[in-house]
Amino acid sequence: MNPRRKKRLSLVLALVVGLGATVGLLLYALNQNMDLFYTPTELVNGKPDGTKPEVGQRLRIGGMVVTGSVERDPQSLKVSFKVADVGPAVTVNYEGILPDLFREGQGIVAQGVLIDANTVEAHEVLAKHDEEYMPPEIAEAMKKTHEPLKYSETQLQGSTDQ
Repeated sequence: MNPRRKKRLSLVLALVVGLGATVGLLLYALNQNMDLFYTPTELVNGKPDGTKPEVGQRLRIGGMVVTGSVERDPQSLKVSFKVADVGPAVTVNYEGILPDLFREGQGIVAQGVLIDANTVEAHEVLAKHDEEYMPPEIAEAMKKTHEPLKYSETQLQGSTDQ
């Protein structure tokens, strides 16, 4: 093999290795920042394909804030509340200032870490815009796993009594 071909081959090889390393690092970074979305029922019972989140996993959970479940610590900004869809309720713990639109009976999406099977430690809470709006992810997840329901305060309270 002449020196010119060796130089070309080493250049192509270095380019392929560099491109492979770049793609690998990109996939690793994206995987670290991926938060899966769950409804409260999927969090407790698992998704239809049988997958359940592990303790310590980052995730997003969306549902309706159960009426009467909001507990605020008078000494700090710690807040605890329950989120439910049509099944069991999940407790969300959050420390910080909640959005202005946060209310009992309203839809929210919380992003955080799973502490145990029924508890999420949130680092961000997002509230929906109005009574008719539902985030597309929540609407799609509820269509897949549940029949659509109009939520009233009595229905939300009844879902936690199970």
